Amino acid sequence: MCRSIKTLREPFTSDVTDDDVRAAALQYVRKVSGFRSPSARNAEVFERAVDAVAAATRNLLDELQLRQASRS
Repeated sequence: MCRSIKTLREPFTSDVTDDDVRAAALQYVRKVSGFRSPSARNAEVFERAVDAVAAATRNLLDELQLRQASRS
């Protein structure tokens, strides 16, 4: 039903866009809800969930403290 959500942090991915974050949030909500596309009566709550997950994801990515790569 849904492809794997890709890792969105360095060093796996650089220059993560809002579209990348939203796509991951959409995949998560699809997986959890079991709907690829919600019915009209569930569309609003589905979109709110995607927005909330996207915001939480962006917050997480912005606040993660990663070890600096050691330089020789």
